[in-house]
Amino acid sequence: MSAACADTGFAATWFRRRAERELLLACLGCMALGFVLILGAEVTQGRQLGALDLLPLALYGLALAGVHLLLVVAGFRGDQVLTATVAFLSGFGLLAQYRMGDFHNDPGALTLGLVPAGFFVMTACALAFADGRYRVLARGLWFWAGLSLVLVAALLVTGQRFRGAVYALGFTTPTEVLKVTIPLALAAYLERQGPALARWHPRLPLPPWRALWLLLTLFAVLIGLLALQRDLGMMLILGLAFLVVLVSGTGRSGYLVWGLLAGTGLGALMLTFFEHGQRRIEAWLDPFQDPTDEGWQILQGLSGMYAGGLWGEGFGIGSPEYTPIAAADFIYSVIGEELGFLGCVVLVLFFLILLSREIALAGPGRCAFGRLLAAGLTTVLAVQTLLNIGGATKSIPLTGTTLPFISHGGASLLTAFAAVGLLLAISDGAPARPAKPSRATRGRAVGGPPADLKPRKVRGKAVPREAAAPSEA
Repeated sequence: MSAACADTGFAATWFRRRAERELLLACLGCMALGFVLILGAEVTQGRQLGALDLLPLALYGLALAGVHLLLVVAGFRGDQVLTATVAFLSGFGLLAQYRMGDFHNDPGALTLGLVPAGFFVMTACALAFADGRYRVLARGLWFWAGLSLVLVAALLVTGQRFRGAVYALGFTTPTEVLKVTIPLALAAYLERQGPALARWHPRLPLPPWRALWLLLTLFAVLIGLLALQRDLGMMLILGLAFLVVLVSGTGRSGYLVWGLLAGTGLGALMLTFFEHGQRRIEAWLDPFQDPTDEGWQILQGLSGMYAGGLWGEGFGIGSPEYTPIAAADFIYSVIGEELGFLGCVVLVLFFLILLSREIALAGPGRCAFGRLLAAGLTTVLAVQTLLNIGGATKSIPLTGTTLPFISHGGASLLTAFAAVGLLLAISDGAPARPAKPSRATRGRAVGGPPADLKPRKVRGKAVPREAAAPSEA
């Protein structure tokens, strides 16, 4: 066996991914401890346990083992901490949903397999587009843009409205896919048009409208359709991702200024015409104004976190049933009630680790499409996290946004796993190819002087080119 084969064989990859294996085992141990605490609390309340009560934990452990073995067998070289961080967050979400009763009330429910299915989606995306193969996704610019518009329009026509939002059959939200398709479309467009979009007016702070109008038109149509659906959270998430990718791809911070001005105007316009948004702003400013209706959810969530204090009441001992939609919008309040302020701090720290690993992928050393795609996906996950935690803590108005990997919701969970799978593929991708040296610098690339500095003979003497032709300087 050659040295090259030994470096890429199963044994070498198994050794190389040792850190990931140890972190995944630690995650499994933490989740097992959490299940013991929850089941112990239920036993003290008089509930009889059965064999199926440990089924979610068993499936979680099998999913971790499957992910790790597949990555080792495939010789995957991507980020190991990112995989383990997602494993902890999704396991924490599994515990939270188990605590809310999603599993032991109906052990055969579809939600039982959502986390293992998410790990499968993440691993499939990571392996399918690893080693730089994610670059092929840039060819589907108009496919990603068209798919996004079609999904929103179809949901608007065929969906049903509930609590101010529009849902598809079975209260699913297929528009969650936009959190992946829109960053793909933006990254592909900026890779092609980035240099043109970076050429602003030489004297005025005006962007190149000729290169920008098509992108603005597509995004305006998308935002208009989302406004008709009253999906304020998705509008904020995609709008900020649009600005971050645009600034990252052009290096022009002026886009951020224009975008914030346009967003402020659009927000004021929506609050004027949409009563739904006005009620949310009023409930945020003064939840006691309508404590039994619009302000009820905010007040109950804050009361739960206040009751948790520093250490919490204990996993499985709190009363999350008093908070409306606690499994989705206000899962952070449940965590604060049962695990206290320290439990919330631990959760936020893991989200910060996740985002820091993702931000590193948007740095230099990769192709333009990979950097822009990483920036877009990272922004989506970061804004989604901030909107959920900010709404639960009354820092910002409620938007109905789920907490990634934690909240109840199949489409949101699978989309988050798919986004991380693409980020893992980018972390495994080959670095950007260095640009070919130009004719003027080709001599410097091989160690010799540039062509313009090579000496030439003038009247029998070797002198620099500048000395021979000073008028060209």
